Amino acid sequence: MVVAASVLYFNGKRFNELPFQNEDEFERLVVENSRTLFGEKSLYIDLKSRVEGRVLGSAIPDGLLIDFRDPENPEFYLVEVELSQHDFYKHIFPQVTKFFAFFKNERGRAELVEKTFTVINSDQSMRSRFNQLVGGKEIHKSLKDIVENSQNILIVIDGLKPEFDEVMETYTDTWDKMVRVMVVKRYHNDGSIILSVNPDFEEQGLERPPEDEEGASDRYTEEYHLEGVAPNIVKAYQSIKLEITRIAPEIRVNPQKYYISLRGEKNFAFIQFRKRKMHIILMIPYEQGRQIIKKA
Repeated sequence: MVVAASVLYFNGKRFNELPFQNEDEFERLVVENSRTLFGEKSLYIDLKSRVEGRVLGSAIPDGLLIDFRDPENPEFYLVEVELSQHDFYKHIFPQVTKFFAFFKNERGRAELVEKTFTVINSDQSMRSRFNQLVGGKEIHKSLKDIVENSQNILIVIDGLKPEFDEVMETYTDTWDKMVRVMVVKRYHNDGSIILSVNPDFEEQGLERPPEDEEGASDRYTEEYHLEGVAPNIVKAYQSIKLEITRIAPEIRVNPQKYYISLRGEKNFAFIQFRKRKMHIILMIPYEQGRQIIKKA
């Protein structure tokens, strides 16, 4: 099926879609517009132009992205820029599968930290920006903590492919949990350019459900969230859950895609897991929380 090009209308002008001639052109657009695409509190590293040889054993991502919107819990992404005309199962699927294997390899992660540190430390502008975003913390240790705690893959593509939904429903512990897809299109009119992004990167992350939320897809379970999480974090979560249900047996554990909520008459707490951390959000007034939580 041939998909017709889309158009945008802005201030009475028609902007026609301007397809990318090749992947290199698309990659350059992502590099040049990284703060627009990923937000002012992000750091994008164009890895291909800065690192020689293969970084991940058998593959190299187009870039690395660190999202610092939550400075205490930065998010790390391997970024792959793709054209939708590429065959999914022959090109995109194998590439992303190599990234999954990389994340499971401790030596590979350590090598990536070293190479990323070298790139940042050798570029004064990038080093200053990293220091600003990370709050002046030591660069190498910060990078190591970020990579160990947050492992995501972002696919930037110029058109959505139906295969993404298929593999996310099938591979819940990898594709569904670790991969984000962002569609970027380019439009032009007499030299002016407009970019469309779907979904907006800054809107991704912790989803806050409506008060009448009920349950979730069967594929989102406690096991789904605890897969790959450090044993001490799993133990801490189990202790919290046991104590809460002992005090209030009516409390339900309510797994969603990005978090587990604790629910009585409504959701009152959200728990997000990282590899070595657990992030708990209590939906109660601050002063009340201070009275309940004696130690942090």
